[in-house]
Amino acid sequence: MNLSLYSVNGFIILDSEGNRVLAKYYRPKSHPQGELKDLSTLKDQRTFEKGLWQKTKKPGGDIILFDGHLTVFRHSLDLIFYIIGGPTENEIMLYSALSAFSDAVSLLLRNQVEKRAVLENLDLVLLCLDETIDDGIIVETDSTTIASRVSRPKADTTEIVINEQTIMSAYQTVREKVQQRIQQL
Repeated sequence: MNLSLYSVNGFIILDSEGNRVLAKYYRPKSHPQGELKDLSTLKDQRTFEKGLWQKTKKPGGDIILFDGHLTVFRHSLDLIFYIIGGPTENEIMLYSALSAFSDAVSLLLRNQVEKRAVLENLDLVLLCLDETIDDGIIVETDSTTIASRVSRPKADTTEIVINEQTIMSAYQTVREKVQQRIQQL
């Protein structure tokens, strides 16, 4: 077991009724225990998600050991974000990854983290998730870094051309402003 890497077994977003908005389960084949056995089928995942939602649907608390999985969760308006780790995983690291992800999504969605906004901007949310967790390994826990990597750069519509004419006109403008200041004294 590699103790230097913080690993995640899954990431889930459920709505206020317990329906899946987004779910991603991780377990690399190179993991010492092999493939993830208990959450490998869709039926098992849905059963796990329903039970998890039943335990965490009321606000209050942010960590739970459910069905042998350490789960850190955070409520948003009508969504609940979950990061699922193994029972021996570092809960502080899981919580920082979840906080970074939810804060980055909040930055990108301009503080409107609700089901409709998440579904309309699912591409940004998935990119945020990929920037936070890569193949089950937590790679980033700074929300501004995640948001800056995901955000779409604005198209530069005004191209600045620096040539002798623009430098001369800037020099003339500065010279005129200095002359006006001197005359005011």
